[in-house]
Amino acid sequence: MTPKTTPSLLSPLVLLVVVLLFSSSITTTTTAQYPPVINSLLPSDSVSLISFKSKADLNNKLLYALNERFDYCQWQGIKCAQGRVVRVVLQSFGLRGTFPPDTLTRLDQLRVLSLTNNSLAGPVPDLSPLFNLKSLFLNHNTFTGTFPLSILSLHRLTALDLSYNNLTGLIPVNLTGLERLYSLKLEWNRFNGTLPPLNQSFLVVFNVSGNNLTGAIPVTPTLSRFDTSAFGSNPNLCGEIINKACDSRSPFFDSPNATSPTNAPLGQSEQSQGIVVLNPPSPRNNHKKSTLVLGFCIGFAVLVSSLFCIFFLIRRNGGERISKEPPTTSFDTPDIITYPEPEGSRNNLPHVEENKFQVETKANKILQVEETPLPSQRLIKKSGSLVFCAGESELYNLEQLMRASAELLGRGSVGTTYKAVLDNHLIVTVKRLDASKTAITSSEVFEQHLDAVGLLRHSNLVPIRSYFQAKGERLVIYDYQPNGSLFSLVHGSRSTRAKPLHWTSCLKIAEDVALGLTYIHQASKLIHGNLKSSNVLLGADFEACLTDYCISILADSSSNIEDPDSAACKAPETRKSSRRRTAKSDVYSFGVLLLELLTGKHPSQHPFLAPQDMLEWVRAVREDDGKEETQLGMLTEVASVCSLTSPEQRPAMWQVLKMIQEIKESAMAADTASFGYS
Repeated sequence: MTPKTTPSLLSPLVLLVVVLLFSSSITTTTTAQYPPVINSLLPSDSVSLISFKSKADLNNKLLYALNERFDYCQWQGIKCAQGRVVRVVLQSFGLRGTFPPDTLTRLDQLRVLSLTNNSLAGPVPDLSPLFNLKSLFLNHNTFTGTFPLSILSLHRLTALDLSYNNLTGLIPVNLTGLERLYSLKLEWNRFNGTLPPLNQSFLVVFNVSGNNLTGAIPVTPTLSRFDTSAFGSNPNLCGEIINKACDSRSPFFDSPNATSPTNAPLGQSEQSQGIVVLNPPSPRNNHKKSTLVLGFCIGFAVLVSSLFCIFFLIRRNGGERISKEPPTTSFDTPDIITYPEPEGSRNNLPHVEENKFQVETKANKILQVEETPLPSQRLIKKSGSLVFCAGESELYNLEQLMRASAELLGRGSVGTTYKAVLDNHLIVTVKRLDASKTAITSSEVFEQHLDAVGLLRHSNLVPIRSYFQAKGERLVIYDYQPNGSLFSLVHGSRSTRAKPLHWTSCLKIAEDVALGLTYIHQASKLIHGNLKSSNVLLGADFEACLTDYCISILADSSSNIEDPDSAACKAPETRKSSRRRTAKSDVYSFGVLLLELLTGKHPSQHPFLAPQDMLEWVRAVREDDGKEETQLGMLTEVASVCSLTSPEQRPAMWQVLKMIQEIKESAMAADTASFGYS
């Protein structure tokens, strides 16, 4: 019987030894390491957490305890995946102490580390072992020392916040190598020196205000997106971006014999410091330069005279032949917007280049016809007939369309939409534009615009197949989408309360919408202008497709009486009818749409919150259990930067698309890696 009782007694004895040793170590906080017996019995991640607590939590705020059923994955601020710590979020825990080395840095599966708003002091330890880290928040502490160079090796990092500390020294130039950064906050430290030429394409949140930076701000496409507040309280910063001229005087061009007598000592001082100062040119050099300039002027005059004579002779001899040739029409083609974009972004938009050519060619034809005589005859020819776009086959005629049975689908700010079933069993969607709202648009402009918009073809756009106008009646005909609108999917019927979509569905829909918007912006000088969930339809494979795009520009916005949700989707700068909508207005509407996806809340119910508070609201609305917090945080961050009040601070749509695809790749990588956890 004795051999059978020994194992049952062993476990309580071992646990008692562990608890006693842990209790004794807590009373003496002079070491962060535990005796080998504990290290051998506890999981390595829990040892790292307890070691961190022993130095960083001198006030014993963290209730980490070893008991009979201890589970470090359930400790405050800790999230695990497959038994490994992936998130440490100890924000505003009142921690006091230091960030000891070889503690949290041993959590090699860590994705998110936040020690925000505590009282941690001392230098930041070597973080290079955290090669999986994506988000690092050490802001609002009292860390000292220079910029932690180990951060530069964290190539998966997307968010970095070191603001409100006492860090000094230079901002390293190699920070430009962190290509995935979309948020970089270094404000209110004591950094000095010049600002590196940051040009990460994803960077949409940026602040270096409140430091001691000097010199000209590098003019890069990325830094140019931010307003002066991102660089404020750096008295010695200058440059085009903050509208502050840099001192143009350079010691290389100062003369020691300047007119002011005070300049002589200055020149001597510069020479004594090793700065080369050029002497003024001698009279002999001046004479040579004058001779050279005079010779150049004479030669240029002879050349111009010769060219004029040749041109006159050619014109006289060939005038009769030229006059017999038909006159060529000169016209301006629509401008094509070309955004700076990262390498490979075109791979996601395979039809952009082809469509640019088609749009330009079609616009040329339209303008050429307008220059020919008798424009009224052309108007009579097309007005009153059904015009098919982009060379579409004429599958139906106007008479069939008028005979079709119609079912009301909805009323919008520009017109009313119907489902029409033709006698040949073809189903189309007909948008009947409100004549009173589109009266400001002439027949010629309407025709030109629909000809151009009708060329747009993308898998995430509902194509315009044809249009019609006559005597104030204007119709736009689209393909019919069988699975309803995104509005119905998100909000359900009036009798049911729909739950927010799973984050994977939100991500898929967001990517589809971003692809469609990016295509519109890059294919031509067009914008959607009326993006909202009711204008996103679900195709046969439940792909999200944009409709009603590029139509609102034809209407008089001052006469619109919009519902609160439609008004909330509009960018602040466009809510006055005098302000013109831009591509950045579409980006704002996309941000509102993304929040609507994540929360299931109507746009008019979205609170006005700072970006850092938005995630808490999203989590509360979704009743999130923490399992999808990483993905929610990333998507909420995208929504927040898209819906910033200042249009200059919003990213371009292709950048938003890249951020969403980056989140998608990150989620896929995390799922793949989770199978390798032990």
